[in-house]
Amino acid sequence: MDIKTASALRRLRLVSAPEAVSFLLLLVCSVLKRTTDFNAVPVMGMVHGILFVLYVFFWADAWSRAKWSLKTAALYFVLSVLPTGGFFAERKLRREAEHAVNAALAARVRQEEAYKS
Repeated sequence: MDIKTASALRRLRLVSAPEAVSFLLLLVCSVLKRTTDFNAVPVMGMVHGILFVLYVFFWADAWSRAKWSLKTAALYFVLSVLPTGGFFAERKLRREAEHAVNAALAARVRQEEAYKS
């Protein structure tokens, strides 16, 4: 995996959890708006909207760089529209990044051993 692909996955991972938190807070604000005089929906709606747009932008970048299958790309998109999906996306992206780093290190070790031989 090259550095640009790793960066794209990292950006997507870093925005997925805050996007999920903002979605949950927006849902709470929506309930509070209907049950009390508290109305933070306009503010939370804007915050969530910005984070969602960032998520979609970073998702598209990661999809093109990581060469995901349609199934994998669809999974990450569906996770973005579920209230707690961003947490699952973050965990899955972290595992994917760790796997890629381990594979790159193993390839580097094999390469160095080939030079020694």
